[in-house]
Amino acid sequence: MSKKVIILGSGPNRIGQGIEFDYACVHAVFSLQEEGYEAIMVNCNPETVSTDYDTADKLYFEPIVFEHVMDIIEKERPYGVILQFGGQTPLKLSLPLKKAGVNILGTSPENIDRAEDRELFRQLIISLGLKQPKSGTARSKEEALKVAEEIGYPVLVRPSYVLGGRAMRIVHDESELKEYLEEAVSVSYERPVLIDKFLVDSVELDVDAVSDGEDTLIGAVMEHIEEAGVHSGDSATSIPPYTLPDEIVEEVKSQTRKLAKALEVRGLINVQFAVQNGEIYVLEVNPRASRTVPFVSKSIGYPLAKIATKILIGKKLREILPEVFKRLEEGKAHVCSDFLPKDKKIFSVKEVVFPWKRFPEVDPLLSPEMKSTGEVMGIDEEFGLAYYKAQLSAGYRLPEKGNVFISVADRDKPKILDLAKGFLELGFRILATSGTYKFLKEHGISATLVKKVSEGRPNVVDMIINGEIDLIINTPTGKREKSDAYHIRRAAVQFNIPYYTTVRAGYAVLEAIKSYRKLKERGENLKVNPLQVLHGR
Repeated sequence: MSKKVIILGSGPNRIGQGIEFDYACVHAVFSLQEEGYEAIMVNCNPETVSTDYDTADKLYFEPIVFEHVMDIIEKERPYGVILQFGGQTPLKLSLPLKKAGVNILGTSPENIDRAEDRELFRQLIISLGLKQPKSGTARSKEEALKVAEEIGYPVLVRPSYVLGGRAMRIVHDESELKEYLEEAVSVSYERPVLIDKFLVDSVELDVDAVSDGEDTLIGAVMEHIEEAGVHSGDSATSIPPYTLPDEIVEEVKSQTRKLAKALEVRGLINVQFAVQNGEIYVLEVNPRASRTVPFVSKSIGYPLAKIATKILIGKKLREILPEVFKRLEEGKAHVCSDFLPKDKKIFSVKEVVFPWKRFPEVDPLLSPEMKSTGEVMGIDEEFGLAYYKAQLSAGYRLPEKGNVFISVADRDKPKILDLAKGFLELGFRILATSGTYKFLKEHGISATLVKKVSEGRPNVVDMIINGEIDLIINTPTGKREKSDAYHIRRAAVQFNIPYYTTVRAGYAVLEAIKSYRKLKERGENLKVNPLQVLHGR
């Protein structure tokens, strides 16, 4: 009789914890079956593949809570239980299940707790000689104000008990923090607020890796296209990084290996970094599958969740992937991924999809709180074309000519000079409201003044309605009320005008349009790159 293994799914899908975890669970089922194990799936969402009648050998349609899981374990008496593919929900059961005598396959509950507990994690970072942003925990409003003052504004504040960055906010001063504490959260000893130094003008990175406790292989280092401060699930990302030098990427890989070894990771690990002025900061470590595992797996041509599952049942990476180690030892691995050959010139760009049209009152703005409900992927030999394809897949056809509307917060104005010049060189006309218009004119950049909604008519929203604006770059000022910018963003959604709320995304768009125009000038069209062909299978 074959050994049984139970896999805990992610439970009901919600923003912040979705279908990507179901992908990992299904691959785990396939991997167990390949190795001759009976795969038992526990999940409670009828819309997922893991709950299809023909996916696992046995399915329990039950909530992911301790009592229900223990009932199933007592009935099935499995060899072990896998928690790391279902996101945060099953991971919370690691210590209670271990105390109940359950064999947890993969990273130990104690090490999962070291990554989750802020004080234990801080001690780990210090012991490894790594850096992390200053942070603190507050259990009262008075304590929160004191911690923020000590850390220094701006700070990132969030409750300690939520998924997907819910109620997370960047706060720039004391009055904004008071407003947040009064309106957004309840602070108490049981429900503390977490406060971190916000790293202004930094670049965020995600790393997915797989480890067997001895060796760690880097799946990919991903550079976020949006600035730090946008939830990682809402940011477009690029494999390989498209603006960072190779030495930074190599150091990030090295730090990931150190963290995986220190946490004795068996299976998957996700690490989030920020790079500010050449300094690398560790933001968080998740010893589990992340929402980027499907994207990375398709980009590199290796199913990370399947590989991780084989590790969980006792196999070693060198046994599973001898060709990858051979490439590594010969120095032929790609700078961003141990799995890709060095000479592989390919960019994979993940873009996210939002449900803005279904929520007509919501401000379609990116923030630390996750709001996306899907993602798409563009692949090409040039970053610009990969990004262009990703935008096309997300429902935006970028313009080749026309009018670009640019309106940015004061802190972003110095960053847009090269951006505006780039659009002018491509023959676009730049439209701007008073503040941005004045700044551009002072720096000798040609622009046309348009009215804000509050300044009368015809205004920028009228121009969007009349089809006179082809692209919008509009960064938030930090004000929470329904401002002029809110009406611009809502009109862009309504009339399907491509719009971007970070300067970095604006530069990526500029690069995409440049690359696409060069392609057309050569008399070529966008190519489809089937994954099977791309990875030579």
